[in-house]
Amino acid sequence: MKRTTLMVQGTTSDAGKSALVTGICRLLKRRGLAVAPFKPQNMALNSAVTVDGGEIGRAQAAQARACGLEPHSDMNPVLLKPNSDTGAQVIIQGKALAHMQASDYHHYKTRAMAAVLDSHARLEQQYDWIIVEGAGSPAEINLRDRDIANMGFAETVDCPVIIVADIDRGGVFAHLVGTLELLSPSEQARVEGFVINRFRGDIALLQSGLDWLEQRTGKPVLGVVPYLHGLYLEAEDALAWSSVTLVDKPLLKVVVPVTPRISNHTDFDPLRLHPQVDIQFIAPGQTPPPADLIILAGSKSVGADLDWLRQQGWEAVIERHLRYGGKLLGICGGFQMLGSQIHDPEAIEGPARSYPGLGLLDFETTLKPHKQLRQVEGQLLLGARTAPICGYEIHAGISSGAALARPLVELAGHADGARSADGQIQGTYLHGLFDHPDAGQALLEWAGLRVESQVDIALVQEQGIDRLADSLEQVFDLALLDKMLGL
Repeated sequence: MKRTTLMVQGTTSDAGKSALVTGICRLLKRRGLAVAPFKPQNMALNSAVTVDGGEIGRAQAAQARACGLEPHSDMNPVLLKPNSDTGAQVIIQGKALAHMQASDYHHYKTRAMAAVLDSHARLEQQYDWIIVEGAGSPAEINLRDRDIANMGFAETVDCPVIIVADIDRGGVFAHLVGTLELLSPSEQARVEGFVINRFRGDIALLQSGLDWLEQRTGKPVLGVVPYLHGLYLEAEDALAWSSVTLVDKPLLKVVVPVTPRISNHTDFDPLRLHPQVDIQFIAPGQTPPPADLIILAGSKSVGADLDWLRQQGWEAVIERHLRYGGKLLGICGGFQMLGSQIHDPEAIEGPARSYPGLGLLDFETTLKPHKQLRQVEGQLLLGARTAPICGYEIHAGISSGAALARPLVELAGHADGARSADGQIQGTYLHGLFDHPDAGQALLEWAGLRVESQVDIALVQEQGIDRLADSLEQVFDLALLDKMLGL
């Protein structure tokens, strides 16, 4: 029977599952094949808006790009967005369902699996091949019961599995052999090969280990992927703390406080990649350095993160920053923080209550159960200057007040955001604010930079995907990959 699904699982989180799926998707697309990505269950605060008005993990949106597709909610039917150490918002097929504690969600998994299989079946009807990304590790014994993210899914749909491990962490053979040993006999049988990721050095010195691994397990090594220095792929969730490009003489200093529930920090990737920008993410307890621009990022729990900012002394830091002429930008939840009040009467993001905002712009926000989810295009408004802008909205807040009469962006059918009368403070619900090169340049010049070069993040994304696919093409046993795919 012709195979339609191949699953990539990892020995650990951040082993390279997302990247490997992205690269395989681009390889198959290059061959003219109809391929789609899929992740049954994802836990991440970085999300993307889909073409059907849903919400999925950003890694699956990047994988859709590798396939030449618009992201769709079926590509990630279960998304968990943590709002505490033990609870998360549960999003099913793109739509927010409820907030659940971990124990409640564990019991809900049987129903979640029905949505997973429904979405997978729809993709099977539309595409010849589906490349699936697992979550975490299949060897997490405590999560085996009712598993929908790894082998529980693979066993149900009867698909082959590749296991990837990160050699840069050390102990790669122990990771691979140990993971395999902890699987059931039927799960072991469906593992058809290994991939070793992020290798640096002389491959000849690794060969004896590869031979031992294949003899020990009876499973082939599909390929050893080199450490690709400077490779840019959108992060699934982990925050990249440093700039990708080393800045010899930074001309603009940007700081971003890393709140406990910071979300969609991929908004800052164009700044991390810009050769004239030094962006620093400030962890709890760190003293913020002097900066030209402070950015308040999106948040899954705006009120709680605002309380945290105050506890960390950021309110005084922002007041001093503005007093000395610095610029302040709020994005989504960070924009809501700039207003006078944030009301959560229906306990959308925590206990029902109102939070005092920073009071820097004259508006209030009320959180509502229904999320705004849409991809948008329009114009950035910076006084007399305009620039084309594109991005997405993903928020539960509705804002109102006098400050909104001076919007930051004009979108199809509505204005969004606000600017202070002196232009020193501004905010918007729009994610992807810096993605369009012209909008990015305009914003950096507003912040005080004389821009000498632009960053086209869409081009950088494409180059990163192609570079990854080129590497896989060179190091993979392509005949073995074809056999796994049933080609």
